Amino acid sequence: MLEVENIHTYYGLSHILFDVSLSVPAGQIVCLLGRNGAGKSTTMRSIMGLTPPRRGTIKFKGEPISGKKPYQLARQGIGYVPDDRRVFADLTVGDNLEISERKAEGDVTWTKDSVYEFFPALRHIDSRKAGFLSGGEQQMLTVARALMTNPDFLLLDEPTEGLAPMIIETLEERIGKLRDKGLTVFLAEQNQKVALGLSDQGYIIDNGVIRYHGSIEDLRENEEVRKKYLLV
Repeated sequence: MLEVENIHTYYGLSHILFDVSLSVPAGQIVCLLGRNGAGKSTTMRSIMGLTPPRRGTIKFKGEPISGKKPYQLARQGIGYVPDDRRVFADLTVGDNLEISERKAEGDVTWTKDSVYEFFPALRHIDSRKAGFLSGGEQQMLTVARALMTNPDFLLLDEPTEGLAPMIIETLEERIGKLRDKGLTVFLAEQNQKVALGLSDQGYIIDNGVIRYHGSIEDLRENEEVRKKYLLV
């Protein structure tokens, strides 16, 4: 569903991603693992058009999308959950969801009601302003808001970062359910346990370079690679 080929991304004069290539097949959860500052978020931002690569190509469903604006990619079916959440703090939970709603072609999977069925905790705080939510509630809202765009493909950037273990378990279980509902997911994570538990295959990035790619079974067994690139 997604093909990233030899992209190079910069912040100003700083060269951040070097010749990054990866693919995310339809119907799978694929993880991108790496330490803080390894290039995970920049990879996500490159795909979503927030920090466009200067070189290389990105294809979604076989169509080149390099250079397209984020709102155009959202219309094409890509949902994005940023690592800093970015809820609309002065709007209620319900308003955050309604403002993000996109009418998809064909059957609509995600409505406000179906999102509340998926994240029951949000239904109880529908009228609460998002700025007053806990970190876990904000993260559920950010994922729910992305679902309201009715995506085919979801970019999740560090969804469990800074959350309590109980909330992490809830999010992990919900992310797994997204695949059951037909969503393809590309997950950037530092939490190895979550990523290895959810994903079908994985990539490791370090200093802006893809260092490893393989099945989750191979990655679990390759302790040397995990020690070299993932341990702090």
